[in-house]
Amino acid sequence: MAGPLSSEHENPMAEINVTPLVDVMLVLLVIFIILAPLFAQALRVDLPAAEAPPLDEPRLIDVVVDAGGTITVADQPMAVEDVPRAISEALQRDPKAVIRLGGDDKTDYGIMARVIAAIQEGGGEQLAFATKQP
Repeated sequence: MAGPLSSEHENPMAEINVTPLVDVMLVLLVIFIILAPLFAQALRVDLPAAEAPPLDEPRLIDVVVDAGGTITVADQPMAVEDVPRAISEALQRDPKAVIRLGGDDKTDYGIMARVIAAIQEGGGEQLAFATKQP
């Protein structure tokens, strides 16, 4: 009769040999390091020459709200109720005009929301926010 089975042969081997994986990854890394400078070179392409007139800068309608809540549209102080009329008149003169809204850093959010709603009521569709570089 044969001896008892040893415990080594009863359980499947649960180890993974990562040496081949590491070898493949190192080979791929070396290939990438060698080929990376080749990808960085730009292709030489002779582009055709073309002349075009410069694009027209859009006319700006400045709407400014200071910290005290004073609203000025195109350097004219006015109440928030008068903003839609002023915007619609300015847009009738130049329909492609862009409204640039500037507000003081300490301006109340509520007044800014009312001014934006008044600009939309006056027909303003293109609105840009004026900011400055820090």
